[in-house]
Amino acid sequence: MEYFIQQLINGISVGSIYALIALGYTMVYGIIKLINFAHGDVFMVGSFIGLFSARYLSSAGLPPVLVLIISLIISMTISALLGISIERLAYKPLRRASRIAVLITAIGVSFFLEYSGVYILGPQAKGFPEIISNQQYYLFGTSIQVDSNQIMILITTVVLMIILQYIVHRTKIGKAMRAVSYDMEAARLMGINVDRTISATFAIGSALAAAAGVIFGMRYNSIDPMMGVLPGLKAFVAAVLGGIGSIPGALLGGLLLGTVETEVSSLGYSSWRDGVAFAVLILILIFKPSGLFGKNVREKV
Repeated sequence: MEYFIQQLINGISVGSIYALIALGYTMVYGIIKLINFAHGDVFMVGSFIGLFSARYLSSAGLPPVLVLIISLIISMTISALLGISIERLAYKPLRRASRIAVLITAIGVSFFLEYSGVYILGPQAKGFPEIISNQQYYLFGTSIQVDSNQIMILITTVVLMIILQYIVHRTKIGKAMRAVSYDMEAARLMGINVDRTISATFAIGSALAAAAGVIFGMRYNSIDPMMGVLPGLKAFVAAVLGGIGSIPGALLGGLLLGTVETEVSSLGYSSWRDGVAFAVLILILIFKPSGLFGKNVREKV
């Protein structure tokens, strides 16, 4: 039982990163029905911004907690601006184009960010600084271990989810996002600035991906320009698992996927952990295409 609980804790830690990335997928899809495949590369950009910010702030002699908080804020802010730029330059001109055209554009933006990173930063992996000293803690006198990085990941995820829920349900822009998600044309007729609302959605999703990038770097201590490909795809699987378009679904899907991966690795099948993620995608599309929290919606064709 202790071994199972230990793997569950590890899975929640990994799943929290997937959940933060998946929130960007699900929010954008809920607004404009677009799968933004460049989202995983925004996660990569956010991680590198966090790396350079943490190095500079650490050299300035700031306390570790302050270095973490400021690095997160800088990374999330710049990535939010990047998300707005991508939406305005790549997706807005295609607002009335076919879905396949927008999908191809999203893939093109993804490649552009990846190889721009390779050209500017080099293909080699970069070491992420240890902002907070990693210490081990034992729970209730058992052999179950929780390290400071796992605690930091969980706290960051919970705080960001609370802030996101507040924005979506208690602010003017959040109400506008829900209105546009429900009926874009009706929202426009009611005086809502749809373009600004879509840009705000991209900004929030990109900021969450950047936060995931920073805590990913802190957990795995190594980042590279191609790092966003696999986590981005797995976060997409998590969004589909939870019900794409559903914020609670994205959170639950990420945690479930991280737990499943960790349990598979703990059973000695670590080479299968990536395959299992995509097997989950196939199964959910076969047996429950709407996901755990999704709803079946009728469309006129």
